[in-house]
Amino acid sequence: MDNKIKLLEIKKQRLDSYKPLQNELTKNLEEWFRVELTYTSNAIEGNTLTRQETAMVVEEGLTVQGKSLTEHQEAINHAQAFDFIQTLVNKKRQELTARDVLDIHSVILNKIDDTNKGRYRNVAVRLRGSETILPNALKVPELMEEFVAWLQGSNFDNPIKIAADAHFKLVSIHPFVDGNGRTARLLMNLLLMQEGFPPAIVRKEDRSSYINSLEKGQTRNELNDYFNLMLEAVDRSLDIYLEAVEPERAGVLEPTPEQRFYTTKEVSKLLKVDPETVRRYVRQGDLRAVKLGGKFIRIDKADLDTFIESLKK
Repeated sequence: MDNKIKLLEIKKQRLDSYKPLQNELTKNLEEWFRVELTYTSNAIEGNTLTRQETAMVVEEGLTVQGKSLTEHQEAINHAQAFDFIQTLVNKKRQELTARDVLDIHSVILNKIDDTNKGRYRNVAVRLRGSETILPNALKVPELMEEFVAWLQGSNFDNPIKIAADAHFKLVSIHPFVDGNGRTARLLMNLLLMQEGFPPAIVRKEDRSSYINSLEKGQTRNELNDYFNLMLEAVDRSLDIYLEAVEPERAGVLEPTPEQRFYTTKEVSKLLKVDPETVRRYVRQGDLRAVKLGGKFIRIDKADLDTFIESLKK
């Protein structure tokens, strides 16, 4: 894990060399991450809004036919919670309090469960289909005091490790009736952003691996899978930022298997179709692309591999 973290630090140093980023680019990146985090974090918890539908609800205030009011509110709340943690980025980790965690949770459950928003649970909870035994509700206040003391304490671990630990510790305490995962992921991303990293996205397609890795950590204290998944999420986000700030790859005539992202032109070469066909795949939602403010489009190798498999079928 140490070697992977060192590689991430090197990528962050590359990103830092471009700072301060242009205001328009920063705004485009933040808007994209706001929607993507909202879509993925809610999807992990069972929300059925698609990525495009989430953007419609969050950015345009539209309603989607056939989707519940709760699903709409979950999208609105998560986007607002992301806005809220942005206001805490200039704080130091040691200055964060239990109130900050409760406030994040309060936004997450706003107008969904106003009775329990921003409050610790006072009932027993279980994770469906999991062997994990969660703490007794009576222990939650004390466990949260210990958690906040750890959060505020001197910690010489790498910031990525601290952020991932905070997420794991919070979901393992499971201090709320609902909204634990979303709150923990937002807290993790707050800690990352405080240290100059972009927020990490746990993708919908990684849901099973993510849940299994948490359970392995909670029941067997085996955390390698969990940390590997979190490091990959940070790596992916760093690549998205670097793709936005670094110039086009000069002199690259053919796409290579080592690349994380591909341009439209590179995908057209791989698929042996014209670039407009690739753009049509993207517009139709068949092929996922990262598009920021119309400035550039990049296609993740994992998404391209998934699309190629679908073509074979």
